[in-house]
Amino acid sequence: MGDCQPIIPAVDIFLQQIFNGLTLGSIYALVALGYTMVYGIMGLINFAHGEVVMIGALTALATAKALLAAGVPPPLVLLLALLVATLVCMALGAAIERVAYRPLRNAPRLAPLITAIGVSIVLQQVAMLVWGRNYHSVPQLLPAGSYEILGAQITEVQLIIMAVAASTMLGLMQLVNRTRLGRAMRATSESPAIAALMGVDANRIIMLTFVIGSGLGALAGVMVSANYGIAHYHMGFLLGLKAFTAAVLGGIGNLAGAMVGGLLLGIIEALGAGYIGDLTGGVLGSNYQDVFAFFVLIVVLIFRPSGLMGEKVAERA
Repeated sequence: MGDCQPIIPAVDIFLQQIFNGLTLGSIYALVALGYTMVYGIMGLINFAHGEVVMIGALTALATAKALLAAGVPPPLVLLLALLVATLVCMALGAAIERVAYRPLRNAPRLAPLITAIGVSIVLQQVAMLVWGRNYHSVPQLLPAGSYEILGAQITEVQLIIMAVAASTMLGLMQLVNRTRLGRAMRATSESPAIAALMGVDANRIIMLTFVIGSGLGALAGVMVSANYGIAHYHMGFLLGLKAFTAAVLGGIGNLAGAMVGGLLLGIIEALGAGYIGDLTGGVLGSNYQDVFAFFVLIVVLIFRPSGLMGEKVAERA
């Protein structure tokens, strides 16, 4: 009987980290979908996408506080805040594509990459001027209950985040595979020049891709701020890098790969944070959990650059 006692807390900890990892991975997956959509169409890594997520979170927060002060019921506040944040991020995505990326579409690949980093820094500074440097607490708009499963706790917020991520992924797959817009996206992804000859407005399709990806970024921003209860002007930088790692892990340009990569990265990071202290004898703590994301990125780039579900493709026309 004595040998069985340590097993129970071990199961508790492991299952708790799995729940935490699935939640974190769902957020990574939502952000990674934005990366992979743009890359699939343009072959461009939009490093400003993390800042779009941040703008979405802070816009939703400002809207929510204003509506709560006006006496609007919390459920309606959440929906309206998400709607406003989505519209703002969609407009921002369209502006970024039109001003920063479209003029460089035929430029060497390094030029739009540098531009993306520049846009990221500009958005950070604008957010700092508008919302300040301080961390902002997020009001509780989602249910605060929790459930116990084999000793581990999973909150209603975590369940909502996972359900939203899964339904968003399914909806996006339906959009890409079963609609006229999706066919135009796939044609533009294969070759913008040939798609244009077939009557597809490549500029419009690329713009819509940025708009949809930015809308997903707003949703991710609301989810991550609801999960952690805080939002600030620098929150998108590291989140964006981790989501990019998730997209690379799953196979950047592959929608299902982005979802799988996000979930795997979240689980790896959560398990690492939970057990790194035991594995290193207390030398490293859970605050080193970010190491795992970039270790995964290095390993994937060395052994499978195309990702778990990605395929090597020829240069587009």
